[in-house]
Formats: sequence, C-alpha cells, structure tokens
Amino acid sequence: MLDIFVIGGGINGVSVARDAVGRGYTVALAEMNDLASGTSSAATKLIHGGLRYLEHYEFRLVHEALAEREVLWASAPHIIWPLRFVLPHHKGLRPAAVLRAGLALYDYMGGRRLLPPTKTLDLTRDEAGKPLKPGYKLAFEYSDCWVNDARFVVLNARDAADRGATIHVRTKVVSARREDGGWTIELDGEAGKQTVRARMLVNAAGPWVDEVINGVMGKNGAHNVRLVQGSHIVVGKLYDHDRCYFFQNSDGRIFFAIPYEDDFTLIGTTDRDYDGDPRNVAITPEETDYLLKAANEYFARTLSRDDIIWSYSGVRPLFDDGASAAQEATRDYVLKVEGDAASGAVVNVFGGKLTTSRRLGESVLEKIETVLGKKGPPWTAKGTLPGGDFGPKSFEAEVRRLGIDYPDLPASLLKRLMRLYGTKARALLGSRKTLDALGQHFGADLYAAEVDYLVANEWARTAQDVLWRRTKLGLKIGPEGVKLLEDHLASTVFAT
Repeated sequence: MLDIFVIGGGINGVSVARDAVGRGYTVALAEMNDLASGTSSAATKLIHGGLRYLEHYEFRLVHEALAEREVLWASAPHIIWPLRFVLPHHKGLRPAAVLRAGLALYDYMGGRRLLPPTKTLDLTRDEAGKPLKPGYKLAFEYSDCWVNDARFVVLNARDAADRGATIHVRTKVVSARREDGGWTIELDGEAGKQTVRARMLVNAAGPWVDEVINGVMGKNGAHNVRLVQGSHIVVGKLYDHDRCYFFQNSDGRIFFAIPYEDDFTLIGTTDRDYDGDPRNVAITPEETDYLLKAANEYFARTLSRDDIIWSYSGVRPLFDDGASAAQEATRDYVLKVEGDAASGAVVNVFGGKLTTSRRLGESVLEKIETVLGKKGPPWTAKGTLPGGDFGPKSFEAEVRRLGIDYPDLPASLLKRLMRLYGTKARALLGSRKTLDALGQHFGADLYAAEVDYLVANEWARTAQDVLWRRTKLGLKIGPEGVKLLEDHLASTVFAT
C-alpha cells in the first residue's frame, strides 16, 4: 500500500509529490492529461510577490511569495531568472506617492539578497520611455522573477520520479473510495485499467478539485472553488530592452508586457469569472479587445488583432471566499483535511500559484504528518531541480562551458538548451557534436535528439506536449514541421 496518492499533475500536485517522496513516503501521482496541461501552463509566468495583492491586504501571501523568489531562483536558475519591471506613473490613476510607498513596502517585505531594490526612472531619458506614448515621464523600476511555467512543473515531476515516485500521465482517476483504513483508487490510462491502494489521498486537481470531490470520491454538493479566467496575447517584439512593464488600467486592474521567447512580447492578463468547462477555456473577443485597448493606452505603436501571433487562456481555481469581483478573490491557498488514519484521510487543495507552490507542498506535508506520522525533515528549500545544479548568477558561464564542449553546434541552440535543461543539456546531447548527429530536423532548431529525450525523460507524447509545454517552439515551427514531428512521435512513442 502506498502512503500517498496525488490527483493532479499541475504545479500543486507535483510539488506535493516531490516533497513527500523526498521525505521518505511512498508516492504515486496521476494526471488525466499531460503534465501542466491546465492552469499551470496558462500563467503570466512570473515568480513574484504580487504587488497588487497589497491593495487587498493579502500581507501573508505577499510576504511568503516574496521570500520564495530567491529560493526558487537558486533551485532552478536555468528556468527561473530575475527581471526588472517598469511601472509608469499614469496621471489620474494611483498617485505617485502611493506607488512609491507600495514599492517601499514590497522591498521591505521581500527578504532580498541578490535582487536589486526599487529605483525611480526619468522616462524622458531612460530607454524604457522610448516605446511609450509621450506624456509618461515618471516610473518606478523594481525586481521580480520569470519562470518557464510548464517546465517548472515537469522538472518537479522528474525530480519526484528520480526519488522514487510513480508518475502516471494521461491517466484518469475513475474512482477513489475508502476501504479497510485506506483508499482504493481505480485508474484508467496509458497502462490500461489499474487498481492501487493508498493510506492517504491528496486532491490537487486544480479547476477540477470539486469535480473530484463530487464525482471520483462520491460526495455531493461540494462547491469550494471560484473559477477565474485569465487570458494573454503574444505579439511581435515591441521594444529592444530586456525589462518588463507593469501597467495600471483605468478600471483599477493591472497588466504586464513582458519580453517573450526572444522575438515576442507577452501581454496579459485578464480577470473574469468563468462558469464553463475548464477543458474548453479560450480567450474571448472581449478579452482580446480589452488587452489591445489597454496596451494601446501606453505603447506608441498601435496594436490590432492582426498583430496577435498567439493567445492562450486558463482558469485559476481560486478558493471561493465570497469576494464580489474576480480580481478581489483571494490568491492564497486553502487546505482542508477530511478523515483520519483509521478511515483514510484526504487533503483537498484549493487555490495556489506558481510562486508559493513549494511552500504549499510543505504545508500539505504538515497535514500529512499529522495523519501518517513524521518521516524525513523539510528539504526542498535547499534542493535543486534537475539541471539546476549551478549558482543563480552562473547561467552565462554555464552556456560558455557548454559551448566549449560542443564547439560545432550553434551558440543559439546551446543557449536555448541550457535555458530549458540546464546541466541536463549534456545528457541530451551526449556524444552528438554536430547538427547532422542530432537527427531529423523539424524546423527552428528542434531536432530528433531533443524530441527523443523529451519522450524518454519528460513524459512527452504529442506534438502539443513538445511544442507548447516542453518548449515554446510552436511559435516558430509551421504546419509542415508539426506534421514531421507528429510522424516521428507516432513511431517513437509507440516504440517506448
């Protein structure tokens, strides 16, 4: 019998599985689709304290999130790195004194050691003012971090598996029932139908957490989550510098413009209640218009629908605290335990975010320890994710080292591989020192060697998995390359 069975392969589920198996519990996890195929790959992709949450007095959440920035950066410096955010003062919205005070509090609460503090910018002189319309003169520049969200999930799962956890992808939990002091769990997926036993269940199904309670576990009437839709658009590169923008909107909300995958700018997000099936979420025409209008308020270059290269949308499963507006609903996580060691206990996980996922894992483990007893101590604050075993400021040095080892491969390819795989790039490349040795070419700089590595080590099964979650090369590879990739995967996945 397993100690713990986790339902859900988003960031919450994999964080719990990784922490638990690292402490010595026996663990399995099931995800009904691909890892990070829901909310966890539809974020704004930031590791941040949540500056706007200060306005809603979410001080505990902001403090915890701020403290996590450098912890997570140190754990995965290939997929997490610092960014500077430019917050222009917009006359008629929040006063400059309020912005300055909020950022002073943000710095004070942040526990910074490596991230630089806030400073004031003169946009008439600073490069950050050039892409903006005339009239924006004052701005504040502060620190937060970027994360490759889907890879963050996959690498947590990979580390959990390396430590002994069993990870089931494309495997649905059909039912979970209490029997003989534990849980009997019926699975249906890649390996066919299976039955497993576990002493404790963790329901980290994200937008489907209530569905698991009502359907899989046979309860009725559970309503704990408020689904809030957030959508983003991606356009061509709007400016040449490497900083992000944090913009205020006239409706009181905020949005970001962020350099994305070298050649693009990411704009988002929206905040609207969602009452449909999370599987069908997609950006609406109203959200598209909202983001374009908001961006056009600030940028000198006018954007239209024709400029949109890609868009994506997800639903955040926030704990339903009765807030009147979607943007006011708490972003904090809530954990609820039902049952005990004698009957079979479950921890239901509501809410959460990328930034606080490691701390959420620790909090879930505190609940688990009260039921199953304590095993190993907390460890993830000092642990590194696969490929992240180098210093947080050593990324460029690692790229140079990789270039020395593989002098005949393009520098742009080596840098991309280091960004995705860190030191595991050497395991991916092995003895392949030339482009010809990397096998079939699918477009951009994607070759069979990388695809085969993703199939063998990161649970990739489809072109969507490879192009939009393990990499973002879907932005650069056209239909012909996708077809070649699908044909290759059909033979490779079948062979495995």
